[in-house]
Amino acid sequence: MRTSIFGLLAILLAFSCTSSEPKEKLPRIAIAGLAIESSTFSPAQSDAAAFRTRVEEEIFSYYPFLDSGSVDRARAEWFPTLRGHAIPGGIVTREAYDSLVGVTLEMLKKNLPYDGLFFDIHGAMSVVGLDDPEGDFIAKVRDVVGTETLISTSMDLHGNVSERLAKHTDLITCYRMAPHEDALESKQRAVENMLDRLENGKGKPAFKAWIPVPILLPGEKTSTRIDPGKSLYAKIPSQTEKEGVIDAAIWIGYAWADEPRNHAVVMVTGDDEKAVSESAEYLANSFWDVRNEFEFVAPVATLDESLKMALASDKKPFMISDMGDNPTAGGAGDVTWTITEILKRPAFKSENGPSLIYASIPGPELVEKALAAGVGGQVEGTAGAAVDDRFAPPVLLKGTVEAIKEGDGAAEVEVVIKVGSVHVIVTKKRKPYHNESDFTDLGLKPREADIVVVKIGYLVPELYDMRADWVMALTPGGVDQDLERLGYKRINRPMFPLDKDMETPDLNTQFIPASDKLN
Repeated sequence: MRTSIFGLLAILLAFSCTSSEPKEKLPRIAIAGLAIESSTFSPAQSDAAAFRTRVEEEIFSYYPFLDSGSVDRARAEWFPTLRGHAIPGGIVTREAYDSLVGVTLEMLKKNLPYDGLFFDIHGAMSVVGLDDPEGDFIAKVRDVVGTETLISTSMDLHGNVSERLAKHTDLITCYRMAPHEDALESKQRAVENMLDRLENGKGKPAFKAWIPVPILLPGEKTSTRIDPGKSLYAKIPSQTEKEGVIDAAIWIGYAWADEPRNHAVVMVTGDDEKAVSESAEYLANSFWDVRNEFEFVAPVATLDESLKMALASDKKPFMISDMGDNPTAGGAGDVTWTITEILKRPAFKSENGPSLIYASIPGPELVEKALAAGVGGQVEGTAGAAVDDRFAPPVLLKGTVEAIKEGDGAAEVEVVIKVGSVHVIVTKKRKPYHNESDFTDLGLKPREADIVVVKIGYLVPELYDMRADWVMALTPGGVDQDLERLGYKRINRPMFPLDKDMETPDLNTQFIPASDKLN
């Protein structure tokens, strides 16, 4: 009796299935996180709608290294829950925080247990009535997933690492570049550190060194493009290559929140107590040793001085950073002081004067008027200062509608109104302008403009590459670069540079107990 070819295939398949070694069980890994920088020196508040949330399978679209065909995706069974990200802004409402965290925790409960959890946060979220939100968040996560789960945390280097956050995480890392060109690389490192530890069976690191460094500086003084930030962060890779060290990180901290956790931190994780401690103390002392060398990454001047320099320059475009209301650092984004001062200057009164692009000011009512008037129409109305009117009232804009764009993911609607020789971008909702396309999509030619004023601190890569010259203006707002003017009341003191003559702090290693050893 002959067996059909299909029968033979079935027999062979059955044989291979029964005789092969059983496949190794993949680790079960969850993903969760919330990311925002929140200035407590701004009157603005951020609600739940401010967060761009991705849930479940949507989350993978944020991480190219977890694409469906990627190596890391195949290394585990993944359970993404909620990952929320917001443009920096004011303090988060308690209702928004409780809601987003609550949804995350309920989603985590559905697929217990987990071998690992990727905790993707920024680290500078402030919440009404709550100190250390990220520490609170991870503690709540621990209550759900238990102490055996390996949690790997990824952060912005401008985040804050409280002792509570350090206790509940197992592996932790942060960006090594500012501007943050290595953001996705850092997140991938956090994921792969976790996968490696689960696959090799080593699990939680034996040692976590945490050293608070009493330094509080703005990002505009600590860019890794220049020294001492460049050289300081260049010291990290050699420490991570040491036997017994998993990862090492330096957090600058977030300067525009008045909370005890706001200061620099060094953390090192690994299995060799001596190596971990030595690396942590080396990096902490290296940071302290160069504290007096940090300067602004570009020339800094008053707005008046900045405009005089720009008008006298033959370089196009001359960029001016409107630093005090930088929405990507936590400013409200609607302070009108700078645009008001610009429009006062005689040089810009004529439509044939020096061309200046101002990006940007929210003005939903003026946007509606522009939509009604149409391109080429005349419009008059006020914009800005709906949230932060401490420095100037709403600005009156009277001019020609040059462009209208609807459907933007952040601004929703953008219009360009020409007032004299100033092209003012007015938005329905606040939006940072970081890409050349943000301007060209509105018919503007930033490379040909005499002056471009952007609500930003240090220039992000596209703006930096576009500039012909650049100055950072010391303007007022919720992220004022003059830290002395902010009036801190709750940060730990002494703190450099607020207390310039402080004694050398204790920068000895503080070992943090493993998350499964907490009382």
